[in-house]
Amino acid sequence: MARTHSSTRQRLINAALELFSSQGVTETTTRQIAELAQVNEVTLFRQFGNKQGLLLAVIEDSAVFTHLGEALREQIHHTTHVAQALKSYARDRLQVLETIPELLRSVVGEAGQFTLENRRALGRGVTLANQEVAQYLAAVIEREQLQLRISPENLSSLLNGMLFGYLVIEITSEFHELWSDREDFLESLVQLCLYGAVLPAPEASNNSISLRDFPQPPFKSRAIEEIADLPGVLVHEILQQAKKQSLRNYALAYTLFATGLRPQEVVSLERDSYRAASLTHQIKDEQYLLQVNQGAVRQVPINQWIMGKRYGSYKRNPLTQWLKSRKDDKSALFINDSGEPFSETELYVAWQEFTAELLTPEGQPPSLSQARQTWCVEMLMKGIDLEDLSVLSGWDTTQLQPYAQRAKEKAALERAFKLDRKA
Repeated sequence: MARTHSSTRQRLINAALELFSSQGVTETTTRQIAELAQVNEVTLFRQFGNKQGLLLAVIEDSAVFTHLGEALREQIHHTTHVAQALKSYARDRLQVLETIPELLRSVVGEAGQFTLENRRALGRGVTLANQEVAQYLAAVIEREQLQLRISPENLSSLLNGMLFGYLVIEITSEFHELWSDREDFLESLVQLCLYGAVLPAPEASNNSISLRDFPQPPFKSRAIEEIADLPGVLVHEILQQAKKQSLRNYALAYTLFATGLRPQEVVSLERDSYRAASLTHQIKDEQYLLQVNQGAVRQVPINQWIMGKRYGSYKRNPLTQWLKSRKDDKSALFINDSGEPFSETELYVAWQEFTAELLTPEGQPPSLSQARQTWCVEMLMKGIDLEDLSVLSGWDTTQLQPYAQRAKEKAALERAFKLDRKA
Protein backbone atom coordinates (compact mmCIF):
# COMPACT_ATOMS: atom_id res chain seq x y z
CA MET A 1 0.00 0.00 0.00
CA ALA A 2 1.41 3.33 -1.04
CA ARG A 3 2.03 5.76 1.80
CA THR A 4 1.46 9.45 1.34
CA HIS A 5 2.88 12.53 2.99
CA SER A 6 -0.29 12.94 5.03
CA SER A 7 -0.60 13.58 8.73
CA THR A 8 1.31 11.49 11.24
CA ARG A 9 -1.93 9.89 12.38
CA GLN A 10 -2.89 8.89 8.86
CA ARG A 11 0.58 7.49 8.12
CA LEU A 12 0.31 5.29 11.20
CA ILE A 13 -3.14 4.09 10.17
CA ASN A 14 -1.95 3.31 6.64
CA ALA A 15 1.11 1.46 7.92
CA ALA A 16 -0.94 -0.52 10.43
CA LEU A 17 -3.46 -1.54 7.77
CA GLU A 18 -0.65 -2.75 5.50
CA LEU A 19 1.00 -4.81 8.24
CA PHE A 20 -2.21 -6.11 9.83
CA SER A 21 -3.38 -7.31 6.43
CA SER A 22 -0.10 -8.95 5.43
CA GLN A 23 0.97 -10.65 8.67
CA GLY A 24 -1.95 -10.42 11.10
CA VAL A 25 -2.67 -8.25 14.12
CA THR A 26 -0.96 -10.50 16.65
CA GLU A 27 2.32 -10.84 14.73
CA THR A 28 2.55 -7.11 14.04
CA THR A 29 4.43 -5.03 16.58
CA THR A 30 4.06 -1.35 17.31
CA ARG A 31 7.76 -0.90 16.46
CA GLN A 32 7.18 -2.31 12.97
CA ILE A 33 4.23 0.01 12.44
CA ALA A 34 6.19 3.05 13.64
CA GLU A 35 9.15 2.19 11.40
CA LEU A 36 6.95 1.73 8.33
CA ALA A 37 5.20 5.04 9.06
CA GLN A 38 8.60 6.68 9.65
CA VAL A 39 7.65 8.02 13.07
CA ASN A 40 8.83 7.41 16.62
CA GLU A 41 7.12 4.54 18.48
CA VAL A 42 6.30 6.95 21.31
CA THR A 43 4.23 8.96 18.82
CA LEU A 44 2.13 5.86 18.12
CA PHE A 45 1.39 5.41 21.82
CA ARG A 46 0.61 9.09 22.20
CA GLN A 47 -1.84 8.99 19.29
CA PHE A 48 -3.59 5.65 19.92
CA GLY A 49 -2.62 4.37 23.37
CA ASN A 50 -1.68 0.88 22.18
CA LYS A 51 -1.86 -1.47 19.23
CA GLN A 52 -5.52 -2.32 19.82
CA GLY A 53 -6.40 1.37 19.85
CA LEU A 54 -4.69 1.67 16.51
CA LEU A 55 -6.64 -1.35 15.23
CA LEU A 56 -9.89 0.42 16.10
CA ALA A 57 -8.74 3.51 14.19
CA VAL A 58 -7.87 1.35 11.18
CA ILE A 59 -11.33 -0.21 11.15
CA GLU A 60 -13.01 3.18 11.55
CA ASP A 61 -10.85 4.71 8.82
CA SER A 62 -11.87 1.93 6.44
CA ALA A 63 -15.41 3.41 6.46
CA VAL A 64 -16.90 0.31 8.04
CA PHE A 65 -18.43 2.52 10.74
CA THR A 66 -17.54 6.12 9.85
CA HIS A 67 -19.65 8.29 7.55
CA LEU A 68 -22.27 5.54 7.37
CA GLY A 69 -25.07 7.82 8.50
CA GLU A 70 -24.24 10.47 5.88
CA ALA A 71 -24.11 7.86 3.11
CA LEU A 72 -27.45 6.37 4.13
CA ARG A 73 -29.20 9.72 4.34
CA GLU A 74 -28.00 10.50 0.83
CA GLN A 75 -29.07 7.07 -0.38
CA ILE A 76 -32.68 7.56 0.71
CA HIS A 77 -33.39 9.69 -2.36
CA HIS A 78 -31.90 7.10 -4.71
CA THR A 79 -34.31 4.32 -3.71
CA THR A 80 -37.92 3.99 -4.79
CA HIS A 81 -39.08 1.14 -2.55
CA VAL A 82 -38.04 -0.91 0.45
CA ALA A 83 -36.63 -3.82 -1.55
CA GLN A 84 -34.27 -1.50 -3.41
CA ALA A 85 -33.24 0.23 -0.16
CA LEU A 86 -32.38 -3.11 1.46
CA LYS A 87 -30.41 -4.37 -1.51
CA SER A 88 -28.56 -1.09 -2.04
CA TYR A 89 -27.47 -0.94 1.58
CA ALA A 90 -26.43 -4.61 1.63
CA ARG A 91 -24.44 -4.31 -1.58
CA ASP A 92 -22.66 -1.13 -0.45
CA ARG A 93 -21.67 -2.61 2.94
CA LEU A 94 -20.24 -5.73 1.32
CA GLN A 95 -18.25 -3.61 -1.11
CA VAL A 96 -16.77 -1.61 1.78
CA LEU A 97 -15.93 -4.68 3.85
CA GLU A 98 -14.37 -6.62 1.01
CA THR A 99 -11.76 -3.89 0.50
CA ILE A 100 -10.08 -5.12 3.69
CA PRO A 101 -10.42 -8.93 3.49
CA GLU A 102 -7.05 -9.74 5.05
CA LEU A 103 -7.74 -7.40 7.94
CA LEU A 104 -11.14 -9.01 8.51
CA ARG A 105 -9.57 -12.48 8.50
CA SER A 106 -7.10 -11.32 11.10
CA VAL A 107 -9.72 -9.63 13.28
CA VAL A 108 -12.01 -12.67 13.18
CA GLY A 109 -9.20 -15.12 13.83
CA GLU A 110 -7.54 -13.15 16.62
CA ALA A 111 -10.56 -11.58 18.33
CA GLY A 112 -10.14 -13.89 21.30
CA GLN A 113 -6.82 -12.24 22.09
CA PHE A 114 -8.22 -8.71 22.21
CA THR A 115 -8.61 -6.97 25.55
CA LEU A 116 -12.09 -6.57 27.04
CA GLU A 117 -11.80 -2.80 26.60
CA ASN A 118 -11.18 -3.10 22.87
CA ARG A 119 -13.85 -5.72 22.33
CA ARG A 120 -16.28 -3.30 23.97
CA ALA A 121 -15.06 -0.48 21.74
CA LEU A 122 -15.65 -2.62 18.68
CA GLY A 123 -19.09 -3.46 20.03
CA ARG A 124 -19.92 0.23 20.42
CA GLY A 125 -18.89 0.84 16.81
CA VAL A 126 -21.15 -1.97 15.63
CA THR A 127 -24.03 -0.68 17.77
CA LEU A 128 -23.68 2.86 16.43
CA ALA A 129 -23.64 1.61 12.84
CA ASN A 130 -26.68 -0.53 13.56
CA GLN A 131 -28.62 2.46 14.92
CA GLU A 132 -27.87 4.47 11.80
CA VAL A 133 -29.04 1.61 9.57
CA ALA A 134 -32.21 1.31 11.66
CA GLN A 135 -32.97 5.02 11.15
CA TYR A 136 -32.38 4.61 7.42
CA LEU A 137 -34.77 1.66 7.17
CA ALA A 138 -37.36 3.39 9.37
CA ALA A 139 -37.24 6.46 7.10
CA VAL A 140 -37.86 4.40 3.96
CA ILE A 141 -40.67 2.43 5.61
CA GLU A 142 -42.29 5.61 6.96
CA ARG A 143 -42.05 7.20 3.51
CA GLU A 144 -44.06 4.33 2.02
CA GLN A 145 -46.49 4.27 4.96
CA LEU A 146 -45.72 0.62 5.63
CA GLN A 147 -45.63 -1.35 8.86
CA LEU A 148 -43.03 -3.67 10.34
CA ARG A 149 -43.56 -6.85 12.31
CA ILE A 150 -40.36 -6.20 14.24
CA SER A 151 -38.64 -2.98 15.22
CA PRO A 152 -36.27 -1.24 12.77
CA GLU A 153 -33.45 -1.92 15.25
CA ASN A 154 -34.12 -5.66 15.21
CA LEU A 155 -34.40 -5.69 11.44
CA SER A 156 -31.11 -3.81 11.19
CA SER A 157 -29.41 -6.23 13.58
CA LEU A 158 -30.55 -9.26 11.61
CA LEU A 159 -29.57 -7.66 8.32
CA ASN A 160 -26.07 -6.70 9.50
CA GLY A 161 -25.56 -10.08 11.15
CA MET A 162 -26.36 -11.92 7.92
CA LEU A 163 -24.14 -9.59 5.87
CA PHE A 164 -21.18 -10.12 8.16
CA GLY A 165 -21.77 -13.87 8.25
CA TYR A 166 -21.88 -13.99 4.46
CA LEU A 167 -18.64 -12.08 4.11
CA VAL A 168 -16.86 -14.23 6.72
CA ILE A 169 -17.81 -17.31 4.70
CA GLU A 170 -16.65 -15.67 1.48
CA ILE A 171 -13.22 -14.65 2.79
CA THR A 172 -12.51 -17.79 4.80
CA SER A 173 -13.73 -20.58 2.50
CA GLU A 174 -13.83 -21.48 -1.16
CA PHE A 175 -15.89 -23.68 -3.45
CA HIS A 176 -18.97 -23.60 -1.24
CA GLU A 177 -22.33 -24.00 -2.93
CA LEU A 178 -24.48 -21.91 -0.60
CA TRP A 179 -25.29 -19.31 -3.27
CA SER A 180 -24.60 -19.21 -6.97
CA ASP A 181 -23.18 -15.68 -6.69
CA ARG A 182 -23.47 -12.48 -4.68
CA GLU A 183 -26.64 -11.33 -6.41
CA ASP A 184 -28.24 -14.64 -5.52
CA PHE A 185 -27.38 -14.04 -1.86
CA LEU A 186 -28.63 -10.43 -1.95
CA GLU A 187 -31.89 -11.44 -3.59
CA SER A 188 -32.44 -14.18 -1.00
CA LEU A 189 -31.63 -11.72 1.80
CA VAL A 190 -34.17 -9.19 0.54
CA GLN A 191 -36.82 -11.88 0.10
CA LEU A 192 -36.23 -13.07 3.66
CA CYS A 193 -36.49 -9.54 5.09
CA LEU A 194 -39.66 -8.74 3.16
CA TYR A 195 -41.60 -11.99 3.07
CA GLY A 196 -40.21 -13.97 6.00
CA ALA A 197 -39.09 -17.57 5.71
CA VAL A 198 -42.44 -19.36 5.73
CA LEU A 199 -45.13 -17.01 4.41
CA PRO A 200 -46.05 -17.56 0.75
CA ALA A 201 -44.71 -14.88 -1.59
CA PRO A 202 -47.27 -12.98 -3.67
CA GLU A 203 -47.48 -13.59 -7.37
CA ALA A 204 -45.72 -10.90 -9.34
CA SER A 205 -45.52 -10.22 -13.03
CA ASN A 206 -42.20 -8.41 -12.87
CA ASN A 207 -39.12 -8.07 -10.71
CA SER A 208 -40.27 -5.04 -8.73
CA ILE A 209 -41.16 -5.69 -5.11
CA SER A 210 -43.44 -3.62 -2.94
CA LEU A 211 -44.71 -4.37 0.56
CA ARG A 212 -48.13 -3.13 -0.52
CA ASP A 213 -48.43 -6.35 -2.55
CA PHE A 214 -47.67 -8.56 0.44
CA PRO A 215 -50.31 -10.90 1.89
CA GLN A 216 -51.37 -9.79 5.34
CA PRO A 217 -49.94 -12.05 8.05
CA PRO A 218 -52.46 -14.04 10.10
CA PHE A 219 -51.27 -12.36 13.29
CA LYS A 220 -50.97 -8.84 14.65
CA SER A 221 -47.76 -6.98 14.05
CA ARG A 222 -45.66 -6.23 17.11
CA ALA A 223 -44.66 -2.94 15.50
CA ILE A 224 -48.34 -2.00 15.19
CA GLU A 225 -49.06 -2.86 18.81
CA GLU A 226 -46.12 -0.98 20.28
CA ILE A 227 -46.27 2.80 19.95
CA ALA A 228 -43.01 4.52 20.87
CA ASP A 229 -44.23 8.00 21.77
CA LEU A 230 -41.74 10.21 23.57
CA PRO A 231 -42.12 11.52 27.14
CA GLY A 232 -42.75 15.23 27.62
CA VAL A 233 -39.40 15.89 29.30
CA LEU A 234 -37.53 14.47 26.30
CA VAL A 235 -39.66 16.40 23.80
CA HIS A 236 -38.90 19.68 25.59
CA GLU A 237 -35.17 18.82 25.65
CA ILE A 238 -35.26 18.21 21.89
CA LEU A 239 -36.97 21.55 21.30
CA GLN A 240 -34.49 23.35 23.54
CA GLN A 241 -31.50 21.80 21.77
CA ALA A 242 -32.98 22.78 18.42
CA LYS A 243 -33.52 26.35 19.69
CA LYS A 244 -29.87 26.65 20.72
CA GLN A 245 -28.65 25.50 17.30
CA SER A 246 -30.61 27.73 14.95
CA LEU A 247 -33.98 29.36 14.39
CA ARG A 248 -34.58 27.05 11.44
CA ASN A 249 -33.93 23.91 13.50
CA TYR A 250 -36.21 25.27 16.21
CA ALA A 251 -38.96 25.85 13.66
CA LEU A 252 -38.44 22.36 12.21
CA ALA A 253 -38.66 20.66 15.60
CA TYR A 254 -41.68 22.78 16.53
CA THR A 255 -43.47 21.89 13.28
CA LEU A 256 -42.82 18.17 13.75
CA PHE A 257 -44.22 18.06 17.29
CA ALA A 258 -46.98 20.65 16.77
CA THR A 259 -48.48 19.17 13.59
CA GLY A 260 -47.45 15.50 13.40
CA LEU A 261 -46.54 15.79 9.72
CA ARG A 262 -44.46 13.16 7.96
CA PRO A 263 -40.91 14.17 6.90
CA GLN A 264 -41.86 14.25 3.21
CA GLU A 265 -44.83 16.48 4.02
CA VAL A 266 -42.70 18.92 6.04
CA VAL A 267 -40.13 19.45 3.27
CA SER A 268 -42.85 19.93 0.64
CA LEU A 269 -44.56 22.77 2.53
CA GLU A 270 -44.75 26.14 0.80
CA ARG A 271 -44.65 29.54 2.47
CA ASP A 272 -48.25 30.24 1.56
CA SER A 273 -49.31 26.94 3.17
CA TYR A 274 -49.00 28.69 6.56
CA ARG A 275 -52.17 30.69 6.82
CA ALA A 276 -54.83 32.01 9.16
CA ALA A 277 -57.82 29.73 9.53
CA SER A 278 -61.00 30.77 7.75
CA LEU A 279 -63.57 28.53 9.42
CA THR A 280 -67.33 28.86 9.31
CA HIS A 281 -67.52 28.94 13.09
CA GLN A 282 -64.61 31.22 13.87
CA ILE A 283 -63.43 30.93 17.46
CA LYS A 284 -62.34 33.96 19.44
CA ASP A 285 -58.55 33.73 18.98
CA GLU A 286 -57.18 33.79 15.46
CA GLN A 287 -55.99 30.31 14.47
CA TYR A 288 -53.24 29.32 12.06
CA LEU A 289 -52.84 26.09 10.14
CA LEU A 290 -50.74 24.40 7.48
CA GLN A 291 -52.10 23.37 4.11
CA VAL A 292 -50.61 19.96 3.25
CA ASN A 293 -50.58 19.27 -0.48
CA GLN A 294 -48.28 16.25 -0.52
CA GLY A 295 -49.63 12.78 0.26
CA ALA A 296 -53.00 13.04 1.98
CA VAL A 297 -54.11 16.57 1.07
CA ARG A 298 -55.53 18.26 4.17
CA GLN A 299 -55.31 21.16 6.61
CA VAL A 300 -53.55 20.68 9.93
CA PRO A 301 -53.70 23.05 12.93
CA ILE A 302 -50.46 24.11 14.58
CA ASN A 303 -50.58 23.40 18.29
CA GLN A 304 -49.22 26.11 20.55
CA TRP A 305 -49.24 23.69 23.49
CA ILE A 306 -46.86 20.71 23.19
CA MET A 307 -46.75 18.10 25.96
CA GLY A 308 -48.09 20.53 28.55
CA LYS A 309 -45.87 23.49 27.66
CA ARG A 310 -46.84 26.51 25.60
CA TYR A 311 -44.54 27.53 22.75
CA GLY A 312 -45.56 31.07 21.95
CA SER A 313 -48.90 31.99 20.44
CA TYR A 314 -50.59 31.47 17.10
CA LYS A 315 -49.12 34.74 15.83
CA ARG A 316 -45.71 34.41 17.49
CA ASN A 317 -44.07 30.99 17.68
CA PRO A 318 -40.87 29.33 16.39
CA LEU A 319 -42.35 28.95 12.90
CA THR A 320 -43.49 32.57 12.54
CA GLN A 321 -40.14 33.76 13.90
CA TRP A 322 -38.32 31.66 11.31
CA LEU A 323 -40.42 33.09 8.50
CA LYS A 324 -39.93 36.69 9.71
CA SER A 325 -36.16 36.16 9.78
CA ARG A 326 -36.10 35.19 6.10
CA LYS A 327 -34.77 37.79 3.66
CA ASP A 328 -35.26 35.66 0.56
CA ASP A 329 -38.20 35.26 -1.80
CA LYS A 330 -38.08 31.46 -1.99
CA SER A 331 -41.47 29.75 -1.88
CA ALA A 332 -40.38 26.78 0.24
CA LEU A 333 -41.31 26.99 3.92
CA PHE A 334 -37.94 25.52 4.91
CA ILE A 335 -34.70 26.24 3.04
CA ASN A 336 -31.09 25.22 3.63
CA ASP A 337 -28.05 27.46 4.07
CA SER A 338 -27.70 27.69 0.28
CA GLY A 339 -31.24 28.99 -0.09
CA GLU A 340 -32.51 25.77 -1.67
CA PRO A 341 -35.64 23.93 -0.51
CA PHE A 342 -34.90 21.67 2.44
CA SER A 343 -34.65 18.02 1.38
CA GLU A 344 -35.88 14.99 3.27
CA THR A 345 -32.26 13.92 3.75
CA GLU A 346 -31.41 17.31 5.28
CA LEU A 347 -34.39 16.98 7.61
CA TYR A 348 -33.02 13.67 8.91
CA VAL A 349 -29.61 15.30 9.37
CA ALA A 350 -31.20 18.19 11.29
CA TRP A 351 -33.12 15.73 13.47
CA GLN A 352 -29.90 13.95 14.37
CA GLU A 353 -28.32 17.30 15.22
CA PHE A 354 -30.99 18.48 17.64
CA THR A 355 -31.45 15.04 19.24
CA ALA A 356 -27.71 14.42 19.64
CA GLU A 357 -26.77 12.65 22.89
CA LEU A 358 -30.44 12.39 23.93
CA LEU A 359 -31.88 8.95 24.64
CA THR A 360 -35.38 7.54 24.99
CA PRO A 361 -36.37 5.70 28.20
CA GLU A 362 -35.36 2.51 26.34
CA GLY A 363 -31.83 3.87 25.92
CA GLN A 364 -32.14 4.47 22.15
CA PRO A 365 -31.65 7.69 20.15
CA PRO A 366 -35.06 9.22 19.32
CA SER A 367 -36.15 8.48 15.75
CA LEU A 368 -37.84 11.02 13.51
CA SER A 369 -40.96 8.87 13.19
CA GLN A 370 -41.48 9.15 16.96
CA ALA A 371 -42.35 12.85 16.62
CA ARG A 372 -45.47 11.91 14.66
CA GLN A 373 -46.29 9.08 17.04
CA THR A 374 -45.99 11.45 19.99
CA TRP A 375 -48.30 13.97 18.32
CA CYS A 376 -50.94 11.33 17.60
CA VAL A 377 -50.97 10.08 21.19
CA GLU A 378 -51.02 13.62 22.58
CA MET A 379 -53.97 14.64 20.38
CA LEU A 380 -55.91 11.62 21.62
CA MET A 381 -54.96 12.44 25.21
CA LYS A 382 -56.39 15.94 24.68
CA GLY A 383 -59.73 14.40 23.73
CA ILE A 384 -59.87 14.29 19.93
CA ASP A 385 -61.75 11.29 18.55
CA LEU A 386 -60.39 8.82 16.01
CA GLU A 387 -62.47 10.14 13.11
CA ASP A 388 -61.20 13.70 13.57
CA LEU A 389 -57.62 12.52 14.06
CA SER A 390 -57.95 10.48 10.88
CA VAL A 391 -58.82 13.67 8.98
CA LEU A 392 -55.87 15.57 10.46
CA SER A 393 -53.27 12.80 10.21
CA GLY A 394 -54.16 11.28 6.85
CA TRP A 395 -54.30 7.82 8.46
CA ASP A 396 -57.45 5.72 8.56
CA THR A 397 -59.00 4.79 11.89
CA THR A 398 -57.64 1.25 11.68
CA GLN A 399 -54.07 2.56 11.58
CA LEU A 400 -54.87 4.80 14.55
CA GLN A 401 -56.27 2.05 16.79
CA PRO A 402 -52.88 1.30 18.43
CA TYR A 403 -52.52 5.00 19.23
CA ALA A 404 -55.94 5.03 20.84
CA GLN A 405 -54.92 2.08 22.99
CA ARG A 406 -51.68 3.81 23.97
CA ALA A 407 -53.59 6.99 24.88
CA LYS A 408 -55.97 4.96 27.06
CA GLU A 409 -53.04 3.35 28.84
CA LYS A 410 -51.44 6.75 29.57
CA ALA A 411 -54.77 8.23 30.70
CA ALA A 412 -55.31 5.29 33.07
CA LEU A 413 -51.87 5.81 34.58
CA GLU A 414 -52.51 9.54 35.05
CA ARG A 415 -55.81 8.84 36.82
CA ALA A 416 -54.09 6.28 39.06
CA PHE A 417 -51.42 8.82 40.01
CA LYS A 418 -54.08 11.45 40.82
CA LEU A 419 -55.94 8.99 43.02
CA ASP A 420 -52.74 8.18 44.85
CA ARG A 421 -52.05 11.89 45.48
CA LYS A 422 -55.58 12.36 46.83
CA ALA A 423 -55.12 9.39 49.16
